[in-house]
Amino acid sequence: MAVYLQDLEDLSQTCREFGGSGLQGFLTDERVAGLQWPDDVVEQWLYDHAGWGRFQSDYGHLDLARVTWDAELVAAEAFLTMPTGPSEGDLIDENAEQADHWCEVRRHLGVPQYWESHGTWMRWPVLIDRSLLYPGETGLQVIEGRTRVGILRGFLRQGRQVAPAHRVWVGRPR
Repeated sequence: MAVYLQDLEDLSQTCREFGGSGLQGFLTDERVAGLQWPDDVVEQWLYDHAGWGRFQSDYGHLDLARVTWDAELVAAEAFLTMPTGPSEGDLIDENAEQADHWCEVRRHLGVPQYWESHGTWMRWPVLIDRSLLYPGETGLQVIEGRTRVGILRGFLRQGRQVAPAHRVWVGRPR
């Protein structure tokens, strides 16, 4: 059965509202559970952004049931040119220009300390094989984690020490 972002928009909103069933209620809905996606991917992409207009524009045409997910390591250099959705195509570079700021505003979460000690992010970004979005295309695209990838890109441009490879979630054709 095909599932699209717009199919989950109302559910996401209802679950996130005060008194709603939260992430757990979202995860146990039959449409979401049927996707068999990692909970972290569901939370970062579908739960948090199902109703976001820009995500609808960029990914609304994608049948989510056609995507399977794996944890992968991606070389740091690959993130220097990796795109995001066209509706916010400049966002990663904008974040890269202020990498220290975007890292520092998350100090309360331990983000700067984690970057300092591990050279990478705490939570894996969500990437997708571009062939799922644009037949004939190759490579990966950032769906969620544009700030994290921007920080990495900025740190690389500044010549700061970062890990040679970074863990990510990658969606590929099922």
